[in-house]
Amino acid sequence: MAGVWVFKKNGVVCLVDNQTEEHSRRKKLLHTPTNEVITSYALLERKLFSLGWERYYEDPDLLQFHKRSCIDLISLPREFSRFRSMHMYDIVLKNRECFRVVHL
Repeated sequence: MAGVWVFKKNGVVCLVDNQTEEHSRRKKLLHTPTNEVITSYALLERKLFSLGWERYYEDPDLLQFHKRSCIDLISLPREFSRFRSMHMYDIVLKNRECFRVVHL
């Protein structure tokens, strides 16, 4: 079991699970021009469409976007609950001027 030992105010030491700590401060994708946190794929899709991205329907298990002007492809899990920081950083890398990952 991985974690960190923490001293409580009453003097008791307890093991805090890293996963619990990580979930309390999750990473979020921020649309910087509007300062809006992306909370759904519908919102993300609208932002990507406005930047020239189009839906790509090749793989039914993924939500994919591409730009005609380049070879970039953004592949996301079908369910937003499985949207992780690696997907966020992929979006940021391909849209540096409009997105960033923040800790909230």
